[in-house]
Formats: sequence, structure tokens, C-alpha cells
Amino acid sequence: MKTRPLGTSELTVPNVVQGCMRIKDMSDAEIRALVDADLEAGITMFDHADIYGGDHACEERFGTALDWSAQEREQVVIQSKCGIRDGWFDFSTGHILEAVDATLAALRTDYLDVLLLHRPDALVEPEEVAEAFDRLAESGKVRHFGVSNHTRGQMELLRATVRQPLVANQLQLSVAHAPMIAEGVALNMFEDQGTNRTGEVLDYCRLTSTTVQAWSPFQAPGWSGPFLGDRERYGELNDVVDRLAGGYGVAPEAIATAWITRHPARMQVVLGTTRIERVRACADGSELPLTREQWYEVFRSAGHIVP
Repeated sequence: MKTRPLGTSELTVPNVVQGCMRIKDMSDAEIRALVDADLEAGITMFDHADIYGGDHACEERFGTALDWSAQEREQVVIQSKCGIRDGWFDFSTGHILEAVDATLAALRTDYLDVLLLHRPDALVEPEEVAEAFDRLAESGKVRHFGVSNHTRGQMELLRATVRQPLVANQLQLSVAHAPMIAEGVALNMFEDQGTNRTGEVLDYCRLTSTTVQAWSPFQAPGWSGPFLGDRERYGELNDVVDRLAGGYGVAPEAIATAWITRHPARMQVVLGTTRIERVRACADGSELPLTREQWYEVFRSAGHIVP
């Protein structure tokens, strides 16, 4: 498993992360088996959010099933997110502090390695975020901070006031849903792909050494389901992925993972699966050395233009 620094921090993390949004209905034994498979594969980072499963439910299941000792806890990286409420967003100082306390209780831990602001709050007051982050850092409850689904401008707005480095931005990315990459390839062309939809957030993250965490790495656009195995909509893409998978002796999930990890932005891939065999298949993509030609072949077969 390839590892790298998280943003500008001293924290070393794997480039494949286990997402925990679907563990609510799993038994303790099933959660432990999944985590054991993660650790065996070198996946030592776990991604949560207070809304996953509803009101800290997935965090609570994780904490109850594992109930790690202090020594065991130090061997892993736990990240969670806050800020989404029922139909509204809330980056107020009070809500951030309350959400973190509830997350820590649910996870049965004294600290989070990373806290992300989940989705941009249109009513954000950066001074309130700064106060919450300062208090969380000073108390030792949170060691590192970042954002999720934020634009370049939204990150710059926070950075103008917040003292703690923003080490990560979690953004949706798969080869089938790749506007942050594809729009730059078709710049200055009369093609829909060339439309700037992301505000060059990927380049900004690279320039500021902010780690991009790719969520929904196997999803097609518009919440329309995974592209792997969908030959009706993505026949050519699946043909290319399957051929490369056969050549490397890995599962198709490894190629889809490697397409992201091969990018020089040094991204992390956040898995949503709870199937152990798929976790192992994805882990094989951590260090898989797709060539430049292979990377672009996968990109083109997903329907993106390479002028």
C-alpha cells in the first residue's frame, strides 16, 4: 500500500481509505472482519461523517464493534465530517463543537486525526470556523483539519482567517465523473467538456499541497450507479478496464482505483464498499503502475475528449 503525507501535515496516510457510510446495519463481527481485511491490505485510514446512517449511527457502530485500546487506536487514522443538518448546513462554532463531541463519544475515542467540513455552508462566518478549530486543536480533540466538496474560493476564504492548515479536500471523482480533470484537457474548445465547472479546484489543491480525497470512485455521473459492469452505458470503458485488468492480473476495481492513484496530484481513493473481496481488489490498485498511454486510454474510453 502506497503511503504519503496528508497535505502539509506530518501525518502519513495510505492512498486508499475505507469509507464507513454503509456500516449501520452490519453486525459487530462483520465490521471487525471488514476492518481486519482493511488492515491486512494496508488500509489504515477510516472515513466517517456524523450524518452517515443518521445522527452518528455509523460512527457508533464502528466504535462499539471495535472498542480499540489506546495503543490500537494510535495505529489507525480516523477522519470524520460535520456541518450537514436536516435540510441545512451549519458551520457555526457551537454546532462544530457539539458535533465533534458527539462524534468522539460515538467512536469511543478521545480525538479525531482529521475533521472535515462536509459541504459548504452558504452562511459561513470564517471567524466562527476559526474559533471552533482553535478550541478543538487546543483541547487535543482534533489534530488536523480540512474540507469536503469545497471550491477554490471557499477554501481561500477560510484560509484567510483559519489558523490551522486545511490538509484535505474530499471531492467526487471517478473516471466516468471527472470534470476537475477533463475540463482542462479540452480548454478553449467549443465542447461541453471544456466548460469550467470546478473553478480549477484540482490545480489549486496541487499548488497548495492539499490532498484530494476522491469519493464515489466507481460511480457514474448523477448518482446513476457504478460504471463497472455497466456495459449498456459504458461498454467501451468496461472493455478497456477488463483488458488491462487481465494484463495486470487484477480485478477491474484495481484498474479504476489505479486510474485515480496514478494521477500526479497524489490523491486518496475513498472506498464506499463493505465487501471484503472488493476492498482487496481495490487495494491492488494502490501501487499499480498504469502507463501514461494506458491512463489516457481509460480516460478516452469513458467518453472524454483528448483533442
